[in-house]
Amino acid sequence: MSHQTLLAFDFGTKSIGVAIGQQLTGTARALNAIKAQDGIPDWSKVELLLKEWQPDAVVVGLPLNMDGTEQPLTARARKFANRLHGRFGIQVHLHDERLSTVEARADLFSRGGFRALNKGSVDSLSAVIILESWFGLA
Repeated sequence: MSHQTLLAFDFGTKSIGVAIGQQLTGTARALNAIKAQDGIPDWSKVELLLKEWQPDAVVVGLPLNMDGTEQPLTARARKFANRLHGRFGIQVHLHDERLSTVEARADLFSRGGFRALNKGSVDSLSAVIILESWFGLA
């Protein structure tokens, strides 16, 4: 059984959800989302996250259409993943994130109604769902 710590990112053009998780327990928790300008994050904030949490690897959600085909955001998420690897030399895994946002919204709504549905919370909970789903397959 692996004891790896992983960071997960739910890529978006305005906000990038973030979660931290342990492979041993297969669980993750949401961290604060990072604001992005047209898909480009403040890389210094990403660097701070990597320094603080010292993950063994990173998982980036790959947005696909329901039939599994790629969409315009898919290429941008791949580019984000490639930049993470290129800038920080960290191992990056891409993971199908279909329905993670729908699941995150339903979970937050069930706990706090519409007030709980702020963008950062949805994105970071989506990152938790992506990472826990990846643990289930890893």
